[in-house]
Amino acid sequence: MRTFNNIKTFASSVNENRRFLFEVVGVSQQESNTLDYPIRKSGSVFIAVPYARMNQEMNRINRLGGKIINITPIDGLTPVQSPSQGSSTTTETQPMTQSEPKAKKEKKEVKVPVNIYRPKNPYVGKCLENYELVAEGGSGTVRHLTFDLSAGDLHYLEGQSIGIIPPGEDDNGKPHKLRLYSIASTRHGDNRDDKTVSLCVRQLEYQNDEGETVYGVCSSYLCNLEVGADVAITGPVGKEMLLPDDEDATIIMLATGTGIAPFRAFLWRMFKERELNPDYQFKGLAWLIFGIPYTQNILYKDDLEKMAADYSENFRLTYAISREQQTADGGKMYVQSRVSEYADELFELIQKPNTHVYMCGLKGMEPPISETFTAEAEKRGMNWDDLRKQMKKEERWHVEVY
Repeated sequence: MRTFNNIKTFASSVNENRRFLFEVVGVSQQESNTLDYPIRKSGSVFIAVPYARMNQEMNRINRLGGKIINITPIDGLTPVQSPSQGSSTTTETQPMTQSEPKAKKEKKEVKVPVNIYRPKNPYVGKCLENYELVAEGGSGTVRHLTFDLSAGDLHYLEGQSIGIIPPGEDDNGKPHKLRLYSIASTRHGDNRDDKTVSLCVRQLEYQNDEGETVYGVCSSYLCNLEVGADVAITGPVGKEMLLPDDEDATIIMLATGTGIAPFRAFLWRMFKERELNPDYQFKGLAWLIFGIPYTQNILYKDDLEKMAADYSENFRLTYAISREQQTADGGKMYVQSRVSEYADELFELIQKPNTHVYMCGLKGMEPPISETFTAEAEKRGMNWDDLRKQMKKEERWHVEVY
């Protein structure tokens, strides 16, 4: 199918299905050219013409020494014969969908911001809110934090991360290094004014070799941060997890715990901020498979379930609650278990050219998911490694695990 780069559309009150696309060659530049589009001496020019002006435009093109080699009804599947050229007119058997005047509106290109603020000169914002996300009876503590960005120029896109520099020094007397956290808010921020950024932070806690409880430096700092306190922020960084602009895409999201953060941003953009995004009105399928240990650990539970109810044709929500649900063989239910359960359906979706797969959270889910897709590929005479590499090349396979 040819690509048509030079198309001129005349304004008219005639119904859209009464428009025709002229393909013109051999026109010469003359002083009598009064058309409001450029005439070239060689190559093809494509002109979208209302039915009522067809004869007039044919005469003007003939006066310019041009030849109409093809006329195609816009939205039509088969070209019509040019009245001025007789039976020798060249025909085009492919649909001329590129010339459709009702083509998708041009989207404003958004540049991906990177490292607006660096460790040596971080942005210092203030904590606006810090609240618990884990319900009573759940495991651990996870906090939702929102920081004010109004005093600087820090902006970001869904799927990016920011760095947090905790105050103080390490055991060697050097300043603590920054830690990266996936952003949990859309580019508009939770306050919908483009002046905030939010994180979803779990306090790291583990036992060392001596049996002592050790708490993560930065996660503890953030989980205990008071509203109004200053916080040093760097970034944003990351292009791996960006959400595509395609409103009709299929977005498969595999998350464990705080790996929900970028997907919260995705889903809020798709379903909760539609009026803020006239150039992005999601009409595809978003499928979130969310792994947590207990029901009380379902982060943003009310919002997720409301979106699933309100947009049931576009958003599918599947939980993998490891301490409460079991697989068919009696094992614990993890994200990879759900992927195995829906393997056939997921693999069929993956083969669509506009399907994107995102994985965020614990790296332990990646190998068994790869094994599942390997088996599904073999059933179809395909090689999963080759398909995954192709998806990666096409920027449709996105992984951020730890």
